Amino acid sequence: MSNIGLIIEERSRDIGDFLVGRLIPFRKKRMIGPFIFIDHMGPTKLGPEKYMDVDQHPHMGLSTLTFMLEGEINHEDSLGTHQRIKPGSVNWMTAGKGVTHTERTPQDLRNGNSFTAHGYQIWVALPKELEDMEPQFHHIDGADIPKWSDGPAEFKLVAGEGYGKKSPVPVHSNLFMVEVMAKEAYSLNVNGSLKGEIGICIVEGGIEACGETVGEGNILVSKVEDTCNIKLKPNTHLMLFGGEPFPEERYIYWNFVSSSKEKLEEAKKAWADKTFPMMENDNTYVPLPN
Repeated sequence: MSNIGLIIEERSRDIGDFLVGRLIPFRKKRMIGPFIFIDHMGPTKLGPEKYMDVDQHPHMGLSTLTFMLEGEINHEDSLGTHQRIKPGSVNWMTAGKGVTHTERTPQDLRNGNSFTAHGYQIWVALPKELEDMEPQFHHIDGADIPKWSDGPAEFKLVAGEGYGKKSPVPVHSNLFMVEVMAKEAYSLNVNGSLKGEIGICIVEGGIEACGETVGEGNILVSKVEDTCNIKLKPNTHLMLFGGEPFPEERYIYWNFVSSSKEKLEEAKKAWADKTFPMMENDNTYVPLPN
């Protein structure tokens, strides 16, 4: 019998400027460890008439993690942050009790040329006791992300802890996010190196695990201790997400996450009434969904 809990296929979602592949939440699996939302952006061509322009919108009860494989994004928020993210770096914004932000193609890239945008937009739910913490923003340069190799495989510990290493991203719970790239066939064993639930996302290439063949655009979900040996095909690129799940259920409405339905209602009202913390010098506003 297979030890694979679930295989989830990316579902296309239109975020206005381009389609993304949504991995979670999924009707049969709402979270993987503390990860509650994973969007795979691209790869897609932007420019000269098509750019990323995500207007001012709110978050609550979560941390956002942006990780680019190709292309660049400008992040600005109600904390006064102005941060450009480049491939390999991490933007980590903890919304806590509430923050707003925008994400846009940098002005100097709006030069009439086309370029590729490819990356991940991720939400990590906060522990219940930290849901009302003060918002924070951290940028971690790609040079500071732990990297190592094992035979033909190259690893990056984007966030959290695993393989005896710790990422400098200041996470708030037990989690991991690992990038794995192998130009040749490689056998990956995660048992003993990672803890909790795991989602193995195939960015490119394919894997064989527990008698199943899983290809590009899918995520294999299991518990680390139940995951058998994973055989990567040549030229395979993986993202591993996961960690220890929370004991309490999490509710999600639009861009808000909470262990309390009442807090979600309060956040909805604050955004509709425009009493949410807002950015200075940006009057854009994304309304609540109908």
